[in-house]
Amino acid sequence: MKADRIQVLVRPAERHDIGAIVALFADDAVGGHGDTTDESARPRYEAAFGRIAASPNDMLYVAEWKGEVVGTFQTTLVTTMSGQGSSSLTVSAVQTRADLRGHGIGEQMMRFAIEEAQAKGARLVQLMSSGRRLDAHRFYERLGFVRSHAGFKMKLP
Repeated sequence: MKADRIQVLVRPAERHDIGAIVALFADDAVGGHGDTTDESARPRYEAAFGRIAASPNDMLYVAEWKGEVVGTFQTTLVTTMSGQGSSSLTVSAVQTRADLRGHGIGEQMMRFAIEEAQAKGARLVQLMSSGRRLDAHRFYERLGFVRSHAGFKMKLP
C-alpha cells in the first residue's frame, strides 16, 4: 500500500531550524555520523551553520510540513576545470523524518535540488549514499540517478 503524499515547503534553513535539523540526523541509526541533540554539541552545529550560510556555493534547506521541519538536505555547487569548466551540484545530508518516509518528502527535496542545479547552469547533479542504504539507492535510481563512481574516504584525526 502506497502512503499518502505530503506536500512540503522546501526553503532555505534558518538559524532557528538548527535543533530540528540536528534531531533528524541524531535519529538516524544507519548514518553513524555521531550526531547528537546533546546541548554540549550545539556550538559545533552553530559554527557549521555559520560556515554554510557564509559560503556562496553552499545551501542548507529544510522541508517544512504543518510548521515542522520534516526533512533537510544540503547542496554545494562545484566548478572544475574538467568538463570545459563546467559546474555540478552535489547534494548531501539528505534526511527525512523517519515516521514520514514514503510520503514523497524526499522526492520533493530532490526535485527542488535538480531545479536548483538547472537554474545555476550545472551540467549534472551528484550525490553519495552509504552502501548500507539500499532503500535510498532504489529511491535515487527511481528518480533517474545512475551509479557511476566508486567512492573513497579518509578519516582524519
